[in-house]
Amino acid sequence: MKVEIWSDVMCPFCYIGKRKFERALAQFPERESIEIEWKSFQLNPGMKTEPGKSINEYLAEVKGWSVEEAKKMNDRVSQIASAVGITFNFDQAIVANSFDAHRLSHMAKKHGLQDQMEERLFAAYFTEGKNTADHDTLVALGAEVGLDAAEVASMLKSQDYANDVRFDVHEATQFGIRGVPFFVLARKFGVSGAQEPEAFLEALTTAVAQTKV
Repeated sequence: MKVEIWSDVMCPFCYIGKRKFERALAQFPERESIEIEWKSFQLNPGMKTEPGKSINEYLAEVKGWSVEEAKKMNDRVSQIASAVGITFNFDQAIVANSFDAHRLSHMAKKHGLQDQMEERLFAAYFTEGKNTADHDTLVALGAEVGLDAAEVASMLKSQDYANDVRFDVHEATQFGIRGVPFFVLARKFGVSGAQEPEAFLEALTTAVAQTKV
């Protein structure tokens, strides 16, 4: 059974949701039958990459908050991430458009390395403070998961996989997806948000049972 996950590299709850879903999958008796496919979504398609701006400043601008309010919110999110074993370093995060990172994810999918690529991109953005819009950075991250560095560099200079990203975003609107993460199981069941592992486990069990009917 296929599980499609709409997600954005710069979405903290997408990383948290990934970890919670993995915990559910680890408990699922038929986990070997589950195929995971990551789908592109952009929370802010028009975002400009601004390495000199803090993520708190960015959030304050787009949400109409104070910088202090943005920091408090990110501190709370960091605590949620810590509970599932992820370290968020928002003070190091670089405001970066995620379009090219999504293209890299699609390239990784072609080579059977998409889940590894998504994990690497999340860690680079949230934990390591890397610029996930910078092409040299993306080449290095791709190589780390097993992609050919020269092929990644060539892809990033082209428009390869751009239409794949746009199709995913379009498909999200067709499904009525307005926020991520959003999990679609067997094209029949939807789970919105970074739910607890128990909720994911229940959804997996129901979806697999329905596909056998």
